[in-house]
Amino acid sequence: MNFTLLFIGNLGGGEWLMILLAIVFLFGGKKIPELMRGIGQGVREFNDAKKNVKDQIQDGMKSKDEEVKP
Repeated sequence: MNFTLLFIGNLGGGEWLMILLAIVFLFGGKKIPELMRGIGQGVREFNDAKKNVKDQIQDGMKSKDEEVKP
């Protein structure tokens, strides 16, 4: 189960270079910017959703505190 995490942690500079070269070879130089743009957009949407959930939880806690105080 944790084997994949251990494997990723043990990669050195040469292994990362080979992985990057394989990605460039498979996708080509023109597709990589599109791929990175898509990944960036996905991360941005995830962070926005995470912030919305956090804000909703904090608003719920504030409204609950206001109901209890009087």
